[in-house]
Amino acid sequence: MKKIFVIISFVTFCNMFVFAQSGWTALISGTTNTLYSVYFTDANTGYTVGASGTILKTTNGGVNWINQSINTNVFMYSVYFTDANTGHAVGTYMTKNTNIFATTDGGTNWVNQPSGSGQLFSSVNFIDNNIGYTSGTGGTILKTSNGGSNWVTQTSGTTYSLMSVYFTDSNTGYAVGDNGTIIKTTNGGLTWFNLNSGLTNTFYSVYFIDANTGYIVGSMGRILKTTNSGIDWITQTSGTVNDLRSVCFINVNTGYIVGKYGTILKTTNAGISWISQISGTTNNLYSVCFTDANTGYVVASSGIILKTLSGGEQSIKMTNNATDNNFIIYPNPSDEKFMLEFVNPNKKLVTISIFDLTSKLVLEAASTEEKYEFNGKELIGGVYIIRIKTDKGIISVCP
Repeated sequence: MKKIFVIISFVTFCNMFVFAQSGWTALISGTTNTLYSVYFTDANTGYTVGASGTILKTTNGGVNWINQSINTNVFMYSVYFTDANTGHAVGTYMTKNTNIFATTDGGTNWVNQPSGSGQLFSSVNFIDNNIGYTSGTGGTILKTSNGGSNWVTQTSGTTYSLMSVYFTDSNTGYAVGDNGTIIKTTNGGLTWFNLNSGLTNTFYSVYFIDANTGYIVGSMGRILKTTNSGIDWITQTSGTVNDLRSVCFINVNTGYIVGKYGTILKTTNAGISWISQISGTTNNLYSVCFTDANTGYVVASSGIILKTLSGGEQSIKMTNNATDNNFIIYPNPSDEKFMLEFVNPNKKLVTISIFDLTSKLVLEAASTEEKYEFNGKELIGGVYIIRIKTDKGIISVCP
């Protein structure tokens, strides 16, 4: 499949310049510990947990992060909140009684909840304030029916580590893990049965949009999708062999996946195609969540927290003296069609020209709107440069 890249590189123009920016910006976390999970309860309030007992909270959309760390010997791998005050974090420690923690005051205090298990817990998911599940090594699944005061071991039917657990309603849940393991319950975890994936990949994350449609991501760039509640799983093309660690969707069509070496993938067509985004880092990314269609967060190794306000789309900004105009090109790269958006409130005529790297003009269009869709079906795969003519004059390279 051909790939078309549209770029505006760091080129100086007469009285103006343009530069490209990643759609993801690094926030100041205040830690260098690896962060494994992120969860937001509303547009401003979020939590991330990680190595050495790290728990961070923000109440202003990630501008500041407050340290709520617990025992430094505890590694926290997953965090989940059921309301503004009630949340759980799970992980591992060397005793049976310090691997599940709960808060009922928005993280001011975290209280240990004895699990009776010495396993490492990788994932936690709650249906409401009382009913929740956690999964981990050795095929372990625990259930609570009283907000975590008591945890009861369930019979999962597997000894493979279960990396992620997700429930779509009070009865139906899924857990995935090592050696291509996918298991399902339809009676609230009383019994679990195997859904044969036919694969040996490690599955790191499972996420369902509704009762029927769900996604699993895992090692070696593996993506699976079901549209019939897990009866069948169809492999999707990720375009990468990097391990994929977390998946989330903001609607039936638009979803994100993050993984190893700074990998961020986005789909806007329910996974038919996945487009790589620029994360700005090569660190391993472990968790992704979105608070609305455009605002999302990713956490990673070395205490990295990334945020986007543009759905992760790369922005291209042009500065002309005192006037700033924002340009966005997406998807970039593209298989064929791509959209150019720009600020043009007065409906001035804008001429858009696309050149190949030999400076040959290959496409040109004029518009008075603020959005224009290019169809690159006649272009071969490669890198192209865009130039824009506005009422300020022609953007051209200075001699």
